[in-house]
Amino acid sequence: MAMQGHIQELNEKHKNLEEQIETEMAHPDWDEVRVAALKKEKLRVKDELERLRSSVH
Repeated sequence: MAMQGHIQELNEKHKNLEEQIETEMAHPDWDEVRVAALKKEKLRVKDELERLRSSVH
């Protein structure tokens, strides 16, 4: 069950990162460095999610 909780937590983090990226890019003077960092973190979370899901199944 702890694994499922961790997966849920990562899903939420992934969703929040997506929202942050969209919010940042909605501004006319959005920060490319910040968006790149957010995308990198989002990808790291996605990779971790995939790894955990494959170990559960």
